[in-house]
Amino acid sequence: MLVIKCAACRKKIWKYHKIGQGEVLRCHKTRIMKDFGFKAKDDKIFCSCGAKLGIDKGSFYKMIPKTFTYSGSKINKFKSFKKGALLWL
Repeated sequence: MLVIKCAACRKKIWKYHKIGQGEVLRCHKTRIMKDFGFKAKDDKIFCSCGAKLGIDKGSFYKMIPKTFTYSGSKINKFKSFKKGALLWL
């Protein structure tokens, strides 16, 4: 679970369930677990301090690099069990 924060004012934006070890380029709306408050206007998302964080693309937010920071851990896409069986999370 990652905590996404504004890089300008350090205010928490949301808790996000990140699957995979890659960078945070998109935040899917169904994986946002807790919303700490942000503003949405004209298909863009802003922190309460006014910093532009991303663009609303329908089912996900396209995040703008260097406008946010995050802390926490990412979850691997596959988890292996007995004798090579794979489970999709």
